[in-house]
Amino acid sequence: MIEIKNVTKKYGDKIVLNNMNLTIESGDIFAFVGHNGAGKTTCIKCMTDIIEFESGDILYDGISIKNEPLICKKNIAYIPDNPDLYEFLKGIDYLNFIADIFEMDSSRLEKINKYATEFELKESLGNPIGSYSHGMKQKLAIIGALIHEPKYIILDEPFVGLDPVATKKLKDHMIEMTKKGTSIFFSTHVLEVAEKLCNKIAIIKNGQLIKTGLMHDVLKDKSLEDIFMELENEKIS
Repeated sequence: MIEIKNVTKKYGDKIVLNNMNLTIESGDIFAFVGHNGAGKTTCIKCMTDIIEFESGDILYDGISIKNEPLICKKNIAYIPDNPDLYEFLKGIDYLNFIADIFEMDSSRLEKINKYATEFELKESLGNPIGSYSHGMKQKLAIIGALIHEPKYIILDEPFVGLDPVATKKLKDHMIEMTKKGTSIFFSTHVLEVAEKLCNKIAIIKNGQLIKTGLMHDVLKDKSLEDIFMELENEKIS
């Protein structure tokens, strides 16, 4: 599991994450929602050791990403909202680079072929990434995340820029992976997708978690959009 324990992150005097506590368990598809600037991307970057945080800790199976970042990262796939890929590389070279990092054997070829075909990118793998559209780059980043079968997948707005076919494929793979014990944590503004896809949810406002729990317990007989708007209009004590 992933345990976020008492994490606080500041930029100067501004508190961006305020004493955050959250647990993502094996098999969870966990939605992370909030308004722009609420702290979602900052939290994800702390979880993936892209930025440091002032206090608290983030543990992967009890191992601190502060103290043992490489051990933790071996089990993580991270997809940012705007993939910053090596544009001078060909798509296939990028995927082989990712496979090398995660020390994959020859099974990489079968997996690259499988996912590239599913996400309709196979014919473009021989082209430079710089020639790709945003959606194609997003697909390439997704393929790179899936091929090494990570234990944890952390995504920031993963459906932005994807066509309907790729969106459906990604959702199907997310469901299948969690059946095998993978934990998925992703931020999104698409509340309808979160409501239908996820078993758990955390809502963040101004750096504080204001609602967390099982999706059906949070919703009860309301829509996620209704819940979100009600919480957005409440004052944080």
